Amino acid sequence: MPQPSPPPPPRPASRRRDPAARTVVMLAFEGARLLDVTGPLEVFSVAARLGGRYEIRLCSPDGRPVTTASGARLAVDTDVPELSAHPLDTVLVPGAEELAQGRFPPGLLDAVRALAARSRRVASVCAGAFALAGAGLLDGRRATTHWRHTATLAARHPTLTVDPDALYVRDGDLFTSAGVCAGIDLALALVEADEGPDLAREVARDLVVFMQRPGGQSQFSVPARTPRPRHDALRALLDAIAADPAADHSNPALAARAGLSARHLTRLFRAHTGTTPAGYVEAVRLEAAQTLLANGETATATARRTGIGTDESLRRLFLRRLGVTPSAYRARFHTTIR
Repeated sequence: MPQPSPPPPPRPASRRRDPAARTVVMLAFEGARLLDVTGPLEVFSVAARLGGRYEIRLCSPDGRPVTTASGARLAVDTDVPELSAHPLDTVLVPGAEELAQGRFPPGLLDAVRALAARSRRVASVCAGAFALAGAGLLDGRRATTHWRHTATLAARHPTLTVDPDALYVRDGDLFTSAGVCAGIDLALALVEADEGPDLAREVARDLVVFMQRPGGQSQFSVPARTPRPRHDALRALLDAIAADPAADHSNPALAARAGLSARHLTRLFRAHTGTTPAGYVEAVRLEAAQTLLANGETATATARRTGIGTDESLRRLFLRRLGVTPSAYRARFHTTIR
């Protein structure tokens, strides 16, 4: 007797929608960087588990599984046409090396436009900024991306103002972030904006990450992003500044230490570091202050130990360079690492 044909596989249960939940959509595509996808998704997933009102969707342009840059294959739960029929809260676009090279997977830019038209805000991770720019969303805006690609982004999209050193940048309802892990920083900032700092801090604790690096914080430390000068005297000065930021590093003191005139020293600094002696010293002192505050030091002691001087000088410096007060910075970092 002929064998009966097997029953069809069960249809997935229809997803129940919570009308009060914010729908967060990650748009995956062929060649996307895995951590660009999973890092921010983990932030929102943990936030939902801890009480945040989020509904998380992972989609691809056509609803098919995608293979990431690492070779890991991701099964998605929906496609763009299904999602673009509903109001969305947040759309996240990950990065891929191909995007920075001007190569976009089929349907990606149309998918970005369709989802953006239905969402409250759109965010990119790493080279995902190229997809936002390619879709026309960043015209006349400020943005950032991975440090390796900032010059390319600026050259390819001249109406775009690129911040080459920020961890993430907000311009209205558009958010862009730097490389890979900065996507986690951005996701934490979005959770904080939605649900408040307490929940965002709990998410950071759960993930054992900092809560959260301010967007204006540099992608690299000052010594790491400064080319090593070939001039021996200047190299010694940079080492001395990094070793003891609180010492007397005024222009006359540095010039005397190097056996150079103050004017010649300034020319050397500009040629080799791209900034003045005072600008370099300020950047190193700011980083030292960030470290001390993160370790629980008071603002008064931090200002004294870094050579910044007074509490008010420290406050003005933090607001000008990071957009946050020292007390707010200390609360974010110190609470997380306790």
